[in-house]
Amino acid sequence: MGNSFILRIALAVIFIMHSMPGVFNNGVNDFGNLYLNTIGFAPFGVLIAWLIKLSHVATAILLLLNKYIKPVSIITILILIIGIFMVHLPDGWYVVGGGRNGVEFNFLLIAAFLTLMYPDGFKIKKN
Repeated sequence: MGNSFILRIALAVIFIMHSMPGVFNNGVNDFGNLYLNTIGFAPFGVLIAWLIKLSHVATAILLLLNKYIKPVSIITILILIIGIFMVHLPDGWYVVGGGRNGVEFNFLLIAAFLTLMYPDGFKIKKN
């Protein structure tokens, strides 16, 4: 399991809890229809929303299985970065407290996935 077990479990729980309610309460379709389609992704907004949500579920499963960590991390980081610019950045930094719906949580998730990808940090080669 390695040193990443606790981090992988925490991320898996976050991504399952972020994904599953929208699957059952029409949130995924609403995000696709009421947001993505209205900002220029029509008629593909719902498809994109479902692909994002299914990628989150796959991410959680693969984290639990400790499989394909680098590829799933790269895909998830890209989705999180796009989410920062499309959804969260207009609301600023803070998720709560000094604001609402900001980028700080996505920033932390990106750092967590980078930690999984590079558990020993980034190595700078010396000549």
